[in-house]
Amino acid sequence: MSDQGGSAVASSASAANSANPMVGGAAMYPTRNIVENAVNSADHTTLVAAVQAAGLVETLSSPGPFTVFAPTNAAFDALPEGTVATLLQPENKATLTRILTYHVVAGRMTAADLAAKTRMTGGQAELTTVAGAKLTVSQSPSGGWMLTDTKGGTANITIADVMQSNGVIHEIDAVVMP
Repeated sequence: MSDQGGSAVASSASAANSANPMVGGAAMYPTRNIVENAVNSADHTTLVAAVQAAGLVETLSSPGPFTVFAPTNAAFDALPEGTVATLLQPENKATLTRILTYHVVAGRMTAADLAAKTRMTGGQAELTTVAGAKLTVSQSPSGGWMLTDTKGGTANITIADVMQSNGVIHEIDAVVMP
């Protein structure tokens, strides 16, 4: 990519519009927003329930743009037993919101954008999440991309560049914690 300006972004978005990957057995439509697509993924029902419990549906349906690192149901299932049920209780809404917004970065960052950012910063790039905490992105030992949270936990990006009308989703295999 020789041009880092708007035409490169438009052409990148246009290419993604025609080739969004299937997620959770469902087509992901680039003309729909993050929430409209996520509700159709069989692999993200826990995430959708959490977004609803945290009251973030309206925010993630807004124009954004947002980059969402979306944990799968299996990622939530890997948390200690009872964690998800506890987080979904109304009295834990603030904690749930902080965890979910830790998975969101303002702006649309494709895998190519993440790669460029890591190259510019020596192999690791710090992202500031909507929660205000740092999330580090780097290349994983397997050659893909991984996130490292503030506690040293890691998550691998398993499906990248699922383009949305208001951003991009990258599916991840673990829940990252602020």
